[in-house]
Amino acid sequence: MLDYLRLEVRRTLRDVGFVIGGIAMPVMMYLLFTNIGANDGAWKTASMVGMAAYGAVGSALNTGGGVAEDRAIGWLRQLRVTPMTPRQVVAGRALTGSVTVLPAIVAVLTAGALVNGVRLAVWQWAALALLLWLGSLPFTLLGLGNGYRLTAQTTGVVNMVCNLGLAVLGGLWFPTALFPGWLRSVSAYTPTHRFAQLGTSVADGHAPAVGAVLVLAAWSGAFGSYAVLAYRRAGRNV
Repeated sequence: MLDYLRLEVRRTLRDVGFVIGGIAMPVMMYLLFTNIGANDGAWKTASMVGMAAYGAVGSALNTGGGVAEDRAIGWLRQLRVTPMTPRQVVAGRALTGSVTVLPAIVAVLTAGALVNGVRLAVWQWAALALLLWLGSLPFTLLGLGNGYRLTAQTTGVVNMVCNLGLAVLGGLWFPTALFPGWLRSVSAYTPTHRFAQLGTSVADGHAPAVGAVLVLAAWSGAFGSYAVLAYRRAGRNV
């Protein structure tokens, strides 16, 4: 399983589209959004968390694109004749997603510290990176579900729509304080809003809210069930 994990990580990190869209784009958007207009230190910190979360979500969803491509070329069929169990295959893909979100998170946090002068305690930087890494699991599961359920081309489109829609609705690009009241209420229950809330809590110097953890856990269960059902369906078609 470790060999399979190393193979999938190398394949992902060699993907030019992933490097540009999953790592470079969040960094460029962060620097653009925070260096236009007033020099607001609080906004630079909040936007850093939001864009790190956005990059992590995009990278996690990208795992599904690889799954869909594997289905198209028959790689899943080959995996099914190996000693690896279906659970190990899915776990390997999930671990791949969890590893490949790290470059996006680290890149944005580094830009915040070195370019925008964001200053946090050492424990805050470490906790921020760790929570964003762990909190990306629901989005990896969503990407896997899409990859097992849809064609390669459709998976790319659906994942892009999910990424952009959840990013905007969850307040990763702009503060939810700018939203109308009804939209703020909806945003509070989105996985992306609660995901970013893990990071903003640490950046503000306190532990994540219990509500954020519970909402993310619920979404993890929902997306995990979707991924399992999609994998079973894919098993009948390969």
